[in-house]
Amino acid sequence: MKRNRVASLLMAMALSVGLMGCTAANQTQATPDVQASQEVFQGEDVRLAVISGPTGIGAAKLLSDSDQDQTVNHYEYTIATDNNEVVSGLTSQDGEFDIAMVASNMAANLYNKTQGDVKILALGTQGVLHILEGKGGNTIQSMADLKGKTIYATGQGANPEYILRHLLTENGLNPDEDVEIVFADATEISAKLLSGEIDTAMLPVPAATAAIAKGQGSVRDAIDMTSAWNDLDNGSQLIMSAVVARTDFIEEHPQAVQVFLKEYEASVTYVKENPQEAGELVAGFGIAPSAAIAQKAIPQCNLVFVSGADMKPAINGYFEVLYAMDPTAVGGAMPDDDIYYVP
Repeated sequence: MKRNRVASLLMAMALSVGLMGCTAANQTQATPDVQASQEVFQGEDVRLAVISGPTGIGAAKLLSDSDQDQTVNHYEYTIATDNNEVVSGLTSQDGEFDIAMVASNMAANLYNKTQGDVKILALGTQGVLHILEGKGGNTIQSMADLKGKTIYATGQGANPEYILRHLLTENGLNPDEDVEIVFADATEISAKLLSGEIDTAMLPVPAATAAIAKGQGSVRDAIDMTSAWNDLDNGSQLIMSAVVARTDFIEEHPQAVQVFLKEYEASVTYVKENPQEAGELVAGFGIAPSAAIAQKAIPQCNLVFVSGADMKPAINGYFEVLYAMDPTAVGGAMPDDDIYYVP
C-alpha cells in the first residue's frame, strides 16, 4: 500500500474588524467576502484505490501531484492488481476505500449488489482491447476471419469476455462453436505469442503494446476492438472503466468529491496530452511495466473523462448490451439512474 498525506494548499485567513462607536443593536456583520474567506475548503482525507493497467493510467498525474503536496485533498492511495481487491475494500464493513477505479461492469454490479451503497462518479477508459496475430501472420483482418481460431484471452466473466462474445456474435460467429476461447492471464498469453506457441490472442493495452514491441514483427495488431464495436453502429459506446465512490462518503464529503473530480479530470487531460512525461509516471507507479511501453500505450487507451448528466447517455447503451447477453454481468438488473452521481 502506498500512502500519502498532503498538507492543505489553501488556508483561510482569520479576519477581525474593530468596531468603534456602535451599539450592540447595530453592530456591523461580516461581509460576504469575509465569510467566504473563512470557508475556504481545506481538503479531506480520501482513501483512493487505483487498479494497475489501463484502468489506472489516467490517475498517474494525480498520484504524482499527491506525492508532491500539490493536491487539495489528502490522498492515501492503494495501487491494486485486480478488481476483487478493490471490491473488497469498498464493501467491507469498515470501508477501506472511499473512491476507486474499477471495470465498468463491476461498477454496475457493485451498485446493484449493495443496493445503491456505491455510485459512479465518472467514466474513464473506452475500449482498450486488441486482437493480436502471432507467428508473423497477416490473415486476420476482421472479426469474421476469427472463424476456426483458438483465441487466448484475458478477462473471463468480465468486460473482455462479454465484449469478445458480443462482437463475435454480431459478426455472424457463434462464440461456443465457431471459435475456441481459452482464458489465461496476460503474462502467459504474451509468452505463448512470443514463443510462437499460439497465433491468436486478445489482450488489453499496455499488455498488447508490450507483446507487439517484444515480437519485433512476429506479433501484429490485427483488430482494434473499439473500432470493431463502433462499426456496429448500434448507438452504444464501449466504456470499460468507471470511477466509483461509497454513497455515504459522497453524502458526508460533497466538497471532497467535487475536488477529486476536478483533480482527476486534470490528471486524465495531462496524461493524454503528455504521453512521454506521463509514461514515466505510469511506470514509476507500477501501472505499466515500463516507461517505453506506457508511452506507446497511452494513445491506445482511449482515455476519457465523463461525469454528471453526461454519464448515462455515454454508458447506458453498453449496460443494455451486457444485460441482454447475461444479466449477471451487471448484477442481475439494469441499474437505475441513481447509479450516477449528478450534483
